[in-house]
Amino acid sequence: MSRALQEAVHPESPADAPTDSQTTPEVRRREGADPRRWRALAVTQLAAFMVLLDVSIVNVALPSIERDLAVSTMTAQWVISGYGLAVGLALVPAGRLGDSLGRRRMFLIALSAFVLSSALTGAAPSAGLLIAARLVQGVAGGMLIPQNSGLIQELFQGAERGRAFGILGSTIGVATAAGPVIGGLILGIPGPDAWRWVFYVNVPIGITALLLAARLLPTTTGTGWRGMDLDLLGSLLLGGGVLAVLIPVVDAAGGGLSRLWWLWVVGALLFALFSWWETRTAARGRQPLLDPRLRHTPGYVAGSVIGLVYFIGFTGVWLVLALFMQDGLGYSPLRSGLSVTPFAIGVASSAVIAGRLVPRFGRWLTLFGLAAMVVGLLTTALLLRHTAAGSAQWVMIGPLLVAGLGGGMVTSPNVTLTLENVPVRMAGAAGGALQTVQRIGAAIGTATLATIFYHVLNQTGHDYQAAVSDALLGTCAFMLLTLLIALGEVIWRRVHVGVGLAARPGEPVDL
Repeated sequence: MSRALQEAVHPESPADAPTDSQTTPEVRRREGADPRRWRALAVTQLAAFMVLLDVSIVNVALPSIERDLAVSTMTAQWVISGYGLAVGLALVPAGRLGDSLGRRRMFLIALSAFVLSSALTGAAPSAGLLIAARLVQGVAGGMLIPQNSGLIQELFQGAERGRAFGILGSTIGVATAAGPVIGGLILGIPGPDAWRWVFYVNVPIGITALLLAARLLPTTTGTGWRGMDLDLLGSLLLGGGVLAVLIPVVDAAGGGLSRLWWLWVVGALLFALFSWWETRTAARGRQPLLDPRLRHTPGYVAGSVIGLVYFIGFTGVWLVLALFMQDGLGYSPLRSGLSVTPFAIGVASSAVIAGRLVPRFGRWLTLFGLAAMVVGLLTTALLLRHTAAGSAQWVMIGPLLVAGLGGGMVTSPNVTLTLENVPVRMAGAAGGALQTVQRIGAAIGTATLATIFYHVLNQTGHDYQAAVSDALLGTCAFMLLTLLIALGEVIWRRVHVGVGLAARPGEPVDL
């Protein structure tokens, strides 16, 4: 390794390391790039795929967990929502830890914890221990994810960074879409406890990823223990606000919206206090949990809002489809998972291509993808309402494929457009914050669509076709709202920024 490369990867201090805006293309060529960077990226994406897969893979296993552990639907939903909640709460503090202690070190620690907690989750003998283990697993996953975006910021520059973020976005979309399919295949294993392998499968994959990461990931340094400022008060305020917003939604089936609505007021106050505290912390020259200057980074705020609303509408689809096909139509978990394969194929086909097209088409890819999702999911909702139960599996093929092709054009480009201008020094925290927003959306969306599904089911005398149709129409409403937000950003930038004006990657611009 050259001396220049050592200085680039192991700066003596963050203040001495050149920022993207200070580093010219000539300097970058002189310093060179880590020749292992693409292999290192592949390893980090394997780990990220495993963590994000666990968000949706459990959807298809939920009916089996309910039967085997003899628990209510509301209790079983905490296996999904509790995991998403824990991931979301851990992301931003873990991003700061990666910035301070080094992302390689945090990656290895988090991946080890995820493998161990996956084994504990699979072995849980009761619903209480299963939920507790899932919370630990979620914290470990939340520690792992922000290191991915931080490592991309450190290892890649220029056009390569855009490609790497495109791959990360593809991983997010494909993992979420493939979860029901892979879960159905695993649940096809003969035996009464087949659902446990949904968690056990992480162990061999995780150990493989851990060995490869120890060999391929470059050593990165931060401020160290002495220079670390975790902003504990900021962490508590943000965590409290997220909990206050999510608890009534997750407990909606048990009357949480009517009993616990006041927690939303508490959440709004905590978020306001968090914003004030972070601004004050930055003004005093200390390290805030989330740097307020990210508000001035082109595309960051708009991309975060788009990610929030999109995941609210997107993630819960797999739960209501699994409930419809397994409880309503009597499908096996394997058949249920295979029924949504067209969506996974569509996402996998378009996500990588969309990631490469971001520099050329930008936010227009998001608009086109959202429009395709609305068309595909709306068609699916109408067909399932008016089609005989025996034909449901077949009529969904075309519409779900269209929706999947659209979905691949949303997640990958949005991650790239949101993070491409974030300074390297904020990379871990910014990536963690974006994923926090998406995980919050996923938890809210899962609970919201499940509530719509069960409400219609009870009101119609167990009409599963009406229940799944209305839940999917709710998804379409969120997709339309996301489409309007993305369109608003395109119009705003044309009016206020100007056509053709672009910030240099890594350079915050005060808009």
